[in-house]
Amino acid sequence: MPRVITLTEAAAARMKEIMDASDGKYIGVRIGVKNGGCAGMEYTMEYATEQNPLDEVVEDQGVKILIDPKAILFLLGTEMDYVTEKFSSGFRFNNPNETDACGCGESVTIAPATL
Repeated sequence: MPRVITLTEAAAARMKEIMDASDGKYIGVRIGVKNGGCAGMEYTMEYATEQNPLDEVVEDQGVKILIDPKAILFLLGTEMDYVTEKFSSGFRFNNPNETDACGCGESVTIAPATL
């Protein structure tokens, strides 16, 4: 089975910068999905202060990522990148389970991975 999520070097470097600036207040970053947006689902990211019993824990390039258990099948095989463009920068999800995205790029349609 593929890893739920992997990080590019750019994403790992940016995550480390963010975590270093938090002065140890957080144990990692929690990633999930929620219903919303014009395409149906949105990715969520938040600081994690504790690990929930059912979280999937992924450690990649020195970064600890906690995956909401409800999101595992939607994220399976996803690569997280950090992109810097002329007018914006941010994390991007390259998800093989996405079947559609809205024009503004804020929401996606994701089918659960088939195992």
